[in-house]
Amino acid sequence: MKKRVVVGLSGGVDSSVAAYLLKEQGYEVIGLFMKNWHDDTVTISNECPWLEDSNDAMLVAEKLGIPFQTIDLSEEYKERIVDYMFREYQMGRTPNPDVLCNREIKFDVFMKIALSLGADFVATGHYCRKGISNSISDENGVSHKIYHLLAGKDPKKDQSYFLCQLSQEQLSKTLFPIGELLKPEVRKIAQEQGLITAEKRDSQGLCFIGKVRLPEFLQQKLAPKDGAIVEIPANFKDYRQKVPDFDSEAERLEFLSSKHNYSKMDGKEVGIHHGAHYFTKGQRKGLAVGGTKEPLFVIDTDVEENIIYTGQGKSHPGLYRRGLFIKEEEIHWVREDLALKDNEKMDVTARIRYRQPLENATLYRTFSGLYIIFDNPQSAITEGQFAAWYLDDELIGSGVIS
Repeated sequence: MKKRVVVGLSGGVDSSVAAYLLKEQGYEVIGLFMKNWHDDTVTISNECPWLEDSNDAMLVAEKLGIPFQTIDLSEEYKERIVDYMFREYQMGRTPNPDVLCNREIKFDVFMKIALSLGADFVATGHYCRKGISNSISDENGVSHKIYHLLAGKDPKKDQSYFLCQLSQEQLSKTLFPIGELLKPEVRKIAQEQGLITAEKRDSQGLCFIGKVRLPEFLQQKLAPKDGAIVEIPANFKDYRQKVPDFDSEAERLEFLSSKHNYSKMDGKEVGIHHGAHYFTKGQRKGLAVGGTKEPLFVIDTDVEENIIYTGQGKSHPGLYRRGLFIKEEEIHWVREDLALKDNEKMDVTARIRYRQPLENATLYRTFSGLYIIFDNPQSAITEGQFAAWYLDDELIGSGVIS
């Protein structure tokens, strides 16, 4: 009897080819399109309208001869993703809705619907791979397989970071059919099969919403409020030229991962913004301040005082620090069997945003949470974003940066 797979058809080339490959491999394939957003007032509608995407998904399903259905998950998406985004921005943090969308929508709500349709697996067009190792026995002698979340073969398209919050249970029911392919190979397959999505541009928009005008999107709930843009000089006294000696390891970890602190008196006012909660660390666009030798970058925001702190140039020391902290309740291990206990440490590679090259780092587990200390200072470590850590090409854990 054929295994049944429900494919999340997004209307893009990657999920289209994923569905084709599964059918070729002998699975019974069903295509579902997730309608998660239909408020066009905050999207640049000609860039990524959901209607066009759902139509393309339907045409792909027709071409492949598989059943197709559109499901409306907009209520769950608003509750779990959009409301979360507003809360995070209001607190001066920068959320990653794509990571949350995978955890909360694709691999939770959507997966449950798929399983209710009798699916054995859910499949997506993500560029990543799944490995399975020999089962291990727990303390009761019960065997368990270990599922591995591996980077995609295409280094330019690896999307394992976006799946960093998945669990063993979710991975056990997931397939990534294009993970072993390069993007040009995926497009070639789509062309050979005459799929309408073969030449379609990759969506750059927010997960399932489209190309969003972020300030307008946030202004639905977060009212504009004028405040000062303050420039901090590169020789600001607080910047650490070297790490001092500490009495304890805990003090060293806290020092390396702590934020720089500024007040309005530490620099000069160079402009006006319309809401500190619209900006994020490392941001260059949208400041509308000229006359500086080098471009201004946001080095910190203060939503309480409604101040944006900036520095000239991408090498400004205010952008950099060596470490970050993840609270106990925000630590997530994809590989639960590798979870660190108190006072244990582990050498890993890690990234703090998608597309960032992996950087050498050390994890330190304490009673209050997890520190990640990088070998080299990192630019724009941003609260609310996800840090993910790897052993070789396997993503083993992640957490929200505090």
